[in-house]
Amino acid sequence: MTELVVVVGIMIALAGVGLPIFGGMKSTAQSTKCLSRLRGLGIALESYLGENGNLFPGIKMGRKSHSGGNNVLEEVLRPYVDGPEVFQCPADHEDYRQTGSSYFWNHRASGLKRTRVVMMGMSRGSSKIPLIHDKEAYHGAENGTNFLFLDLSAGKDLDFDVETE
Repeated sequence: MTELVVVVGIMIALAGVGLPIFGGMKSTAQSTKCLSRLRGLGIALESYLGENGNLFPGIKMGRKSHSGGNNVLEEVLRPYVDGPEVFQCPADHEDYRQTGSSYFWNHRASGLKRTRVVMMGMSRGSSKIPLIHDKEAYHGAENGTNFLFLDLSAGKDLDFDVETE
């Protein structure tokens, strides 16, 4: 009987150590999958640009509910993706369910050529201007937001190099 109590105690101790590790691994996996989905949106956006004279779509930042209009990222890029799940960050369940997308569009790029996009003093055509990003910090408080940048790369790090006069 004593051996059984010792074995159960050891199992509980191992579970106490292992659960936080597995939770961190799940969070990292979700962030990685989110970045992959953003890269997929980048490929879809590249196809859109090819068919539309290298002009970004003239769309709104996002919508508050499914009934909030159709001039949004998930509607415009839908013909260029394999399925609607590409618009859902794996760590998000609420925003996607309510609006059909976990991501916001940088509406400052709407209707512009890629080389004409400017944001917050960043150089025209800067490759690190965010185009699409998580609606919330789904991946934790620090560096918890993923981005698709103007060069269609995806990552967590914003680099605001601005021009000085």
